[in-house]
Amino acid sequence: MAGIKTYQMLIAGEWSDAEDGATFDAINPANGEVWAQIPEATANDVDRAVRAADRAFNEGAWPAMSPTERGHCLRRLAAILIDHAEPLGQIEATDTGKLFKETRWQANYLAEFYTFFAGCADKVSGDTLPIDKPDMFVFTHREPLGVVAAVVPWNSQLFLSAIKIGPALAAGNTIVVKASEDASGALLEFGRLFEEAGFPPGVVNIVTGHGEPCGKTLTSHPLVAKIAFTGGPIAAQHVVRNSAENFAPLILELGGKSPVLVFDDVDVESAVNGAMGAIFGASGQSCVAGSRLYLQEGIADAFIARMVELTKGIRVGDPMADDTEMGPLCTTAQIANIERELAQAKEEGGTVLCGGRRPEGLSGQFFEPTIVECPRQDLKIVDTELFGPVLTVQRFKDEADAVRLANDTKHGLAAGIFTKDSGRSLRVAKAVKAGIVWVNTYRAVSPIAQAGGMKYSGYGRESGFQAVYDYTRPKTVWMNTSAEPLGSQFVAR
Repeated sequence: MAGIKTYQMLIAGEWSDAEDGATFDAINPANGEVWAQIPEATANDVDRAVRAADRAFNEGAWPAMSPTERGHCLRRLAAILIDHAEPLGQIEATDTGKLFKETRWQANYLAEFYTFFAGCADKVSGDTLPIDKPDMFVFTHREPLGVVAAVVPWNSQLFLSAIKIGPALAAGNTIVVKASEDASGALLEFGRLFEEAGFPPGVVNIVTGHGEPCGKTLTSHPLVAKIAFTGGPIAAQHVVRNSAENFAPLILELGGKSPVLVFDDVDVESAVNGAMGAIFGASGQSCVAGSRLYLQEGIADAFIARMVELTKGIRVGDPMADDTEMGPLCTTAQIANIERELAQAKEEGGTVLCGGRRPEGLSGQFFEPTIVECPRQDLKIVDTELFGPVLTVQRFKDEADAVRLANDTKHGLAAGIFTKDSGRSLRVAKAVKAGIVWVNTYRAVSPIAQAGGMKYSGYGRESGFQAVYDYTRPKTVWMNTSAEPLGSQFVAR
């Protein structure tokens, strides 16, 4: 079709169509129009990618490289990524509706992640063991696992793939990445950089398609040695069942319904800004979105009034425009789900303080930033991840009440705490059941800091130096240092 970009998958160092030529549409959420065609991988395509990764792991240049040489490849990738941040940001903004100023910044910052993991590549070490046997020298050596299957969602594909690709390659593995069917373009564009960075063919492979057959074939493949999955809990349940076919260990990051606790000693303006960034950044389409706001009773009225005032002024529109503050949602299904949940919340006693509808005058997949005050914790919307710009607000009496409300959820990915009391911030951070806790800030990330959840938000951790170790296994080596020959165990004494 004229004017529509056509993509291919990266398999064994070559760009390939799907085996049967099938494709699906990529939609620009800012205008609802088709902008690209994406290959729809068959089971055979996925098998071909996994086998290419397996060959690259066992044969050729990659297993012959020293850890330092692997680090050099990752450093070159980081440098090249900076040079391509602008076009990568444009593609991701077009495909997802995220603000271009954010996607461009994120593409630049991702170079820090690859640089960090490049430095980790030759820092992985084993141990010598103080063994309880005479004349034995025993040590551990850490080895890469093999083929890693990485499955990422659409909302931050470049970032969420970086925290999988970076440590996996630093440890010496090869990888097959499944891009999201909802926005594959940026990851496929990024795949063009690996050859330039000096990675041998097959070390990194990128396939595109839906859960069936693409995702299922990948996560159940007998040659896959580890699975790193970011997505929803229903899809994760399928992945867990698929992993029974290959016994691959899992890292699961499954999103959340993260609480933001605001105590009455805060600077209200600062805390309002933090709470708004927590939920309306990326149009609420973030795994760690602070979508449950809990306010101490003494400041609740003033806080809500100021937040509603500012929220009504958020500029919603073209994600490519510099003055836009919130873009569209990626899919129409998200909007339909939000509308259903808001209708039910109102039936259950919730009050929409602002937003709650599709804005007038915009033809794309937009939804207004929305605040809903909830009289009770048991409203369904309070513990339902909407993946959109919808915030629930409740009030609490004291510290114990705040912790109780924050932990009354099946999720456990992130939490925010706003207070000037350092003792309280430490107590509450310890008491809240979440894998990431921000105090007087929100959504800060770094390659140095681990991230991950608990409960329905998954298990395992990504980023940080330990992540490289998680893509290795220890091998124990026993060496008999005695000069004496071994005696027979089968001769009677």
